Amino acid sequence: MTSTPPAPLTETLRPRVTVLSDPQVDGIVDQALDVLATVGVEVEDDATRSLLADAGERLNGERVFLRERSVRDAIASAPSRLLLADRDGGELDLSGDNVHFDPGSTALHILDRETRRRRSPSARDVVHLAWVTEACRNIQAQSTGLVPADVPETVADCYRLYLALRHSRKPVVTGTFRGDGFAVMRDMLIAVRGSEEELRRRPLAIFDCCSTPPLIWSELAARSLIDCARAGIPAELISVPLGGATAPVTLREMVVQHCAESLSGLVIHQLASPGSPVVYGGAPAAFDMRHGTASMAAVEAMMVDVACCQVGKRLGLPTHAYMGLSDAKSADWQAGAESAMGVGLAALAGINMVSGPGMLDFASCQSLEKLVLDNEACASALRLASGVSQASAGLATELLAGDRNFLGHPHTRRNFRAELHMPGPAISRGSYGEWEQAGGRDAFDAAAVEVDRILARGNPAPLPDDTARELDRLMDGEAARCGVEGPSWSL
Repeated sequence: MTSTPPAPLTETLRPRVTVLSDPQVDGIVDQALDVLATVGVEVEDDATRSLLADAGERLNGERVFLRERSVRDAIASAPSRLLLADRDGGELDLSGDNVHFDPGSTALHILDRETRRRRSPSARDVVHLAWVTEACRNIQAQSTGLVPADVPETVADCYRLYLALRHSRKPVVTGTFRGDGFAVMRDMLIAVRGSEEELRRRPLAIFDCCSTPPLIWSELAARSLIDCARAGIPAELISVPLGGATAPVTLREMVVQHCAESLSGLVIHQLASPGSPVVYGGAPAAFDMRHGTASMAAVEAMMVDVACCQVGKRLGLPTHAYMGLSDAKSADWQAGAESAMGVGLAALAGINMVSGPGMLDFASCQSLEKLVLDNEACASALRLASGVSQASAGLATELLAGDRNFLGHPHTRRNFRAELHMPGPAISRGSYGEWEQAGGRDAFDAAAVEVDRILARGNPAPLPDDTARELDRLMDGEAARCGVEGPSWSL
């Protein structure tokens, strides 16, 4: 842990957590640069290798060796701030220590409320995820977080985005698993924003672009970086080092690998279009030698997340991490402990975009009930990160010398809403009698009642009719191109 200089008496100190000193961060960056120059990265896409060769980088087959100057130039050209805008123009500022949360992405299962076992999700579940995300005030962005099993795989990526845009105002963290899937997704974003120029000016989505550990950019991921850069759509660099399996087991070397993979992606991205927005993100995990599983909720993975965030901040880039998720199979004590620790550390580290609330089972399962509970954990984490206000400094003597009935005191009435976070109905703060009278529900069942209340309201964010029709047209066109006879797409 590094120390922070004392704040002036009148300045609110922002609590923070770090795991590396600045010289240690610089050493990690220097070693990542050495890795890129001497070990290099594999780039499986011919066009991307040509782009790098034309820039003067040395190639040996599919392996590319990057010069330090090229990496430093890419860092210098990438914006240090990203303003995401929701459908109505409200902004999320991804810079500094600003923290935002979104559900994790592309889960293959959803937790069934009745059986409390996972099942395959439907398109209707994708809609419900968007509605619940829209209702969670502390989940500031949505994601294409479920893969519907009742939709053909060839159109699943664009369909998930289509539903997200139709059913929530919030910006979207998304991505594509098909090399030819980007164009229609870009066109859907343009349709909602109004024009390509407006989409560039006020981005509505971030696209995850995932490297393959160790030190590989697949054809799909490399092309996604280039497509995003040239369209002006923010790319999120997602390095996924698995400590002890696809990355060294020591945490520092995991961070070096993460940095090398991310910086190589940054070079590709900035060569395609200098100045395009990009996020320094990732999803490190710890390999459990007993079970052969990849834990993103392990404390070591969270430590690597915090370290990677420090590297990203040192480089002057917006940051991202997968935190707030759990390896638990149900929304139980383990899920609460791992998720609360994750969002708390993320908030104290100042990670700009945090993906994971709602997720279970090694990021393979989404739970609407857990998302509602994680929304409360995010609220507490954000309150913690806001620190102890010094606005009332000097008032203690006067307050304690006067009428000490603070329950009815004017000072209490003026300040309690700003000082004290009030959780929603899924959190029990009443007496035992009140809890029993309300049905004696545990947290999961209380969250289920809240989910039902949200879903009963229907679509909270319907699109204007002309925009909805244009999205329908784009979805129908993509389905026809892929040879899919679609149902009525607009659930």
